[in-house]
Formats: sequence, structure tokens, C-alpha cells
Amino acid sequence: MKLTQKALCNRETWEQKGYQLPQYDREAMVKKTVEHPVWVHFGAGNIFRGFPAALQQKLLNEGKSEEGIIVCEGFDTEIIEKAYRPFDNLSLLVVLKADGTIRKEVIGSVAESLALPAEESADWERTKKIFCSDSLQMVSFTITEKGYSLTDAAGNWTALAKKDFEGKDPVPTGLMGKITALCLERYRAGEKPLSLVSMDNCSQNGQKLQNAVLQTAEAWVKNGKAPAGFLDYLKDPKKIAFPWTIIDKITPRPDPVVQELLGKDGFEDTGLIVTSKNTYTAAFVNAEEPQYLVIEDLFPNGRPALENAGIIFSDRETVNRTEKMKVCTCLNPLHTALAIYGCLLGFERIYEEMRDPTLRRMVERLGHEEGFPVVVNPGILDPEKFLNEVITERLPNPFMPDTPQRIACDTSQKLAIRFGETLKSYAAREGMDVGSLRIIPLVFAGWCRYLMGVNDRGEAFTISPDPFLSEVPDSVKSFKLGDQNAAAALRPLLENKNIWGVDLYELGIAEKVVRDFESLSAAPGAVRKTLDAVVLGK
Repeated sequence: MKLTQKALCNRETWEQKGYQLPQYDREAMVKKTVEHPVWVHFGAGNIFRGFPAALQQKLLNEGKSEEGIIVCEGFDTEIIEKAYRPFDNLSLLVVLKADGTIRKEVIGSVAESLALPAEESADWERTKKIFCSDSLQMVSFTITEKGYSLTDAAGNWTALAKKDFEGKDPVPTGLMGKITALCLERYRAGEKPLSLVSMDNCSQNGQKLQNAVLQTAEAWVKNGKAPAGFLDYLKDPKKIAFPWTIIDKITPRPDPVVQELLGKDGFEDTGLIVTSKNTYTAAFVNAEEPQYLVIEDLFPNGRPALENAGIIFSDRETVNRTEKMKVCTCLNPLHTALAIYGCLLGFERIYEEMRDPTLRRMVERLGHEEGFPVVVNPGILDPEKFLNEVITERLPNPFMPDTPQRIACDTSQKLAIRFGETLKSYAAREGMDVGSLRIIPLVFAGWCRYLMGVNDRGEAFTISPDPFLSEVPDSVKSFKLGDQNAAAALRPLLENKNIWGVDLYELGIAEKVVRDFESLSAAPGAVRKTLDAVVLGK
């Protein structure tokens, strides 16, 4: 059983093994999509294949769409070369349910895959042509939060951003530069309308995307690379819209247990693919069953009928409330807390952490006691049910092979939203006391302790990729277990508003973070001892 279009012709073999196959004429779909592209997606990773691509497959299966998706990768182009084209742009979605059963579906909704390095190529020319198509309605993104950032932790333009601002290269280096250049092509083709839709798991994602595109365009207008009218085009929501969204689905790295299960079926393409940029992927994607996607209904050129695939279209305020519920209180902060302490304590699976009484109680207190008091009900999802599902079903799911090491990636880009917004709410609301918070400072101290790169046994471990690592203050990097004067070592970090969203000294909780850090870093075993003392009161 090879994952190719030719191999799928033997449908009976696949279906006897429980694999769901595309229920449409894929050849006709590809031809229609190439001729009349409707949906382009940037970010060819696991979340795309496990969620948006599966949504479009549902529409195709039910005859509610005739076109598929064109996927582009502008950061790690090896994904296209190694995980798409060898498999005829097919992928296998393996849904891992909490009851131990799995669902296997071959996803065929990707009609075309394009690799966009920082140089002129046939794929770049093809992408420009697509962006000039009248039929194009939506360009979506799953590129992680750092993909939209044009500044470093200090708020200065990155070298890559400054290079793209100059606009001297035929193809911009950064993805935001590429997107701006493609929008310029669409502008020159007749100011055609389009929606640019971030589906990334970050706060106000549409605003982040809009800011990056506008900042690049403003630089180009100033240096004459683009006409002034281009900015007017980008700022007119009747021409170019940047809807906000909230997305929720966990798609971990390909897991050996899933590889083994598929291999027993006779599925041959189970090999792990690791690119030179450290992307982990495969011909298959393993994912949890729960999924949520709420999109601001702002589409000046129309949109795919994704409401027929279970997606909620609403207004910006509803999206914003849903996002704050999930990202700032009911899921993402819990994930980050588990990631930090899971790495320090040597855990390799999130669900294993939820079997640890102290860590489970930590996330229960973080969600119910500290986060929930500032939740605003979005009206389309019940916050209490959502939080209970996270704590009792999703995080403890023993069939979900998610790791704290994966979740710990890019933590510096997440803290300001996942915790900073809650801190701001406590500070702003009458009758609420920031000083009453106990678990959030413990999580902050844990991250500072994590940056030392030493686990609770006193052994060095590899810190997950994070753009901030090169900017970690020397005082933190050089801090050793048992060292004194933690306050001086941490101060440059704790007063950095770009990291936390607030100055922890101005807010009045920095001292608590310092005390927890001193306790966590006192000696080997101090992390476990401190957690038990703070969380359980031992």
C-alpha cells in the first residue's frame, strides 16, 4: 500500500483495511483547481494537512465544492520536495480518539504544491499567476506566530525584514515579503479583492498578518518599489481583508506507535521525514479528534462554504472572545505550563504529565482558579465545558503522542498572550488582585529555570527551538544550580515587556517569580520539591 494516486486505484485493498478514500474524481478536481484556483494555503506542515485540507476534503466528498487547495511553502521548502510530491500531494490523516480507536483517511484535497525559496523559479512564477486569478478568494496561513514577526525581542527590525524592506531582490527572502509582493501582483492585475486569513494559533492573528504586510508595503512605497495606491488597496477591507480566526487542533509529530500500526496494515510510507530546518513530518499526520475553527466572515471575493464542514463564521468580537477563552485561559496556558515543567522533569509525553498528581493539579488551578475568573463567554462555545474537556479528555488522552518538547518551541513568542492578557485583566478589573496569583508566577519562574538548560536531575538537556534563545541575557545563561543573587540575574528578563506583555516589576509580581526561581534552582531535585510545595501546599 503505497501513498500514490496509482495505488489508490486498488480501492478494495485500502477499504478492507479501514482506510477512507476520496469520494470524488481527483483528476477532475486537480484540473479545475489549476484552471480556477479558489484557495491557496501557506504553511505545508502537519496542522494544515490534518485540519484545513481535511475540511476541504469533506466539501469535495459531499459535492459542495469542485476545487481543492493549492499549498505553498516559503520557509521550509523541503516539505514540498519530500512530503508532498513523492506522494502525489496525498497524505494520510490518522485521528487518535480518546477511546483508543483510530480513523484513517487518505486526504486528496491538495491539488498542487509549490516551493518558494528566495529566488526566481517556475513555482514562483506559477504563484504570481495564481494571485492574479479572478477566481482566487482566500489565502490562508499556518506558519506559526513567529512567521509574522518582523522584529526581534527588543522591538528592532530583523536583518531579514530590513533586507526585504529594501525591495532590491526579485523574490523577497521572508515570507511576509513574498506575500506582499504577491499582493502587489494582484493589485497591478486590476486591484482584485482577496482575503488573507491567518489560521495560526496566536492572538489577533489577522492583525499580526495585516501589520506585517502593511509594514513591508509602506517601506516599498517610500523607496519607490510600489505605488502609493498599493497601500490604499491593502487598507481597503472591500479589496483586501484580514479576518481574525481562532483555531484549535493538536497535530503532534509523527509517532512511532502510529508508524507501527500503519506498517501492520501494509502501509509502506511510514518513514519519518526530518528536514534540514528540523521540521518533523511524514506521509501521514497523527492528530486528536476535537477541533475548532472560528473565522471572521470578511471575504470581499467570496469564500469556500466551510460552514458545511463544521466551521463557524462570525463577527470579529465573537472571534476575539473565543480566542481569549482558548489562547489566554482554557487551553494554551495549560499546555505551556506542562511543556516547561515536563522538560525539566524529564517527561516525554503530555498525557504522562497528566498522570502526575502535582502537574495535573497545577493545570487545574491554572485553568479553574486563575484563568477562569477573567474568561468572557464567547456565546458559541461554553467555556466551562471547553475547559473541562481539555483537562479531563484532551490533555490526558493516552493515544495522543504529543510531547512537552514540541509544545515548548517558541515559548518566548507565546508568553505575552497566553499569560500577559490575563495579568492585564487582573490589573484592570476592580476587585481583582494580581498579587493573589500563585501558579502563573510559578510558570514564569519555571521558564526562567528552563532557560538554564539543566533538568531537575542536574543534567543538561536540549532547549527547544526559539528565536529568543540568542538573546537570553548572559546572567541567565550562566546561572548555575545553587547560585545566589537571582534577582540581579533575572531583572533584564523580567522587565522585558516584549516577552511577558507587561513589565513584571511594574505589575508587582517579579519578586514572587524571583523567589520561585531561587527555590527551583537551589539544587538537583528542587523543581519537584518546589512544585509540590507551591501547588499542593506540602
